[in-house]
Amino acid sequence: MKEYRLTDFLPTTKKELELRGWDYVDVILFSADAYVDHPSFGAAVIGRTLEAAGFRVAIVPQPDWHGDYRDFKKLGRPRLFFGIAPGCMDSMVNKYTAARRLRSEDAYSPDGRHDMRPEYPTIVYAKILKELYPDVPVVLGGIEASLRRVSHYDYWSDSLKKCLLCYSPADMITYGMGEKVTIQLARRLAAGESIRDIRDLPQTVYLSRKEDIIGGITDRDIVLHSHEECMKNKKAQAENFKNVEEQSNMMHAQRLLQGVDGRYVVINPPYPPMTTEELDASFDLPYTRQPHPKYKGKRIPAYEMIKFSVNIHRGCFGGCAFCTISAHQGKFITCRSKESILREVKQVIEMPDFKGNLSDLGGPSANMYGMSGRNKNACEKCRRPSCIHPQICPNLNTDHSKLLDIYRSVDALPGIKHSYIGSGVRYDLLLHRSKDEASNKAAMEYTRELITRHVSGRLKVAPEHTSDRVLYLMRKPSFQQFYEFKRIFDRINREEGLRQQIIPYFISSHPGCQEEDMAELAVITKNLDFHLEQVQDFTPTPLTNATETWYTGYDPYTLQPVFSAKTPKEKLAQRQFFFWYKPEERRGIEQSLRRIGRPDLIAKLYSGMPPQGGYRPAYGGGPKPAGSGKPAGGGKPKSYNPNFKNENSRAKHHSEKPQQEKRGRNRRNF
Repeated sequence: MKEYRLTDFLPTTKKELELRGWDYVDVILFSADAYVDHPSFGAAVIGRTLEAAGFRVAIVPQPDWHGDYRDFKKLGRPRLFFGIAPGCMDSMVNKYTAARRLRSEDAYSPDGRHDMRPEYPTIVYAKILKELYPDVPVVLGGIEASLRRVSHYDYWSDSLKKCLLCYSPADMITYGMGEKVTIQLARRLAAGESIRDIRDLPQTVYLSRKEDIIGGITDRDIVLHSHEECMKNKKAQAENFKNVEEQSNMMHAQRLLQGVDGRYVVINPPYPPMTTEELDASFDLPYTRQPHPKYKGKRIPAYEMIKFSVNIHRGCFGGCAFCTISAHQGKFITCRSKESILREVKQVIEMPDFKGNLSDLGGPSANMYGMSGRNKNACEKCRRPSCIHPQICPNLNTDHSKLLDIYRSVDALPGIKHSYIGSGVRYDLLLHRSKDEASNKAAMEYTRELITRHVSGRLKVAPEHTSDRVLYLMRKPSFQQFYEFKRIFDRINREEGLRQQIIPYFISSHPGCQEEDMAELAVITKNLDFHLEQVQDFTPTPLTNATETWYTGYDPYTLQPVFSAKTPKEKLAQRQFFFWYKPEERRGIEQSLRRIGRPDLIAKLYSGMPPQGGYRPAYGGGPKPAGSGKPAGGGKPKSYNPNFKNENSRAKHHSEKPQQEKRGRNRRNF
């Protein structure tokens, strides 16, 4: 394994600039994450991309925003601009649970420390930089800027917020995956253009007076409801989201404008998706794949999860209502070439602590590699946010052959014992039967190979719920498809003499979900012999369909009213059903089932189990003694441990001991 020197990393201090012999820097990136020089960490990607284009780049990771701001001053002023990369996860999702409680650790900070980043670092860092260097351009990027580029609901302040630029003194937002736009911006600034005059750059957002909008407002533009109108009328906010989501997922999008405070937020259309060659170039940059030496002896939890994983594609056409990929990466799949993937796998093999097991060979979804529309002209006109909901598009090529070739080529490399699939598998793609028999055959072949060769004892899939009505609002397939996939999974395990677990992920309190739906989920998962260990309580994150539904009370596409559990009591009443098997939850569940008029489900959950001491038996019996037990919904389940790992729920077969889960998550958000 190569011994890396400080000069193999992008510089982070004055001393490291001197080691390179630099007396100036073109771009300084301020990151709210620790600096890990790896293609799954956004600041590293943007820094390496700028470096490859000939620019001098430095990174200041997790600057101290208190006191004299010395971290913001230590490298001086850049020649071109400051870039702010607030982190791979939204800062508030990273910091707080759905119950607005502090998470157990910050996954992107050394040793999981909580005090290394502020809330909304995009705003905090921009204000400090503009105070210190008012004439230097400040550009916002990353997931936090992408999700806040237009009026959006902010769950943590429980308010409708304006575009992020209205709170930050920054000059511009670059949204989405940032390689192309950042390079073009740097080149134009280097050519002498003022950032105030760069108004036609794709994938950027800026504030402007109406008379200064380049080209004026035309019939080609989509003028959204103003922020002020959205504050008065939640239906207007829902209608806005539909337009934003559609344009985020179109090959040829329109410019969006929104009035706010007497000005306009101007959102230029995004660049087309990267080509395979462009994506290869991004992944083939000279990353060390290591945390910066300053973290020696310290653990960065997110890095530990992905250090032995390889991302093979970008984008996801699932369009799940609660997912932010639509707003950041989009639905069109860009695949890396097999050669580029194999090069990175060989790098992993050379790592000194690699034992031969890749933790993940996947992407935002495990099995979308190589998939796209057959008729490209149809794709260029398509407005659907999902290619597989409400049914799989007949134009979509669902052939798994290319992915099978990747798996087999990786497994053939000396030094690889196993390549596991840690990303979520879309079983609806595996079950789909198209008119192309070759694709159908490849799907069956892939399913068997996945189960027999690429599962480390536990295969995670994401049905998310059991109610087809709720699943439709989630943009997920019917639960009947989970039954079908589980039958296949169990059959192949029997045939191959394997004892593997299938791990279904579920969400409580999603828009449209009622207590009765969760009660029925408990019965169904009991009958499937699952005990749910960790769960996700729906967390509204900016600029997702589910969040807009949750906030406005309307489905943005139909404008029909949708119920959402919002209060802590309502949310706990739903979440408790995940833990029906815990003795301490039984009393509250029985009370809830009687209250909602479903006492019939008590027997289905607790038939054959002894009554709990100190209160009424599950099936009839005398009156409950006074003062016994705890009030319904009083406190959270003891096993509920909301940290960044359980963005989804996990389950285990109750007859077996839980295995140590080894999975690497491909970071979706640069």
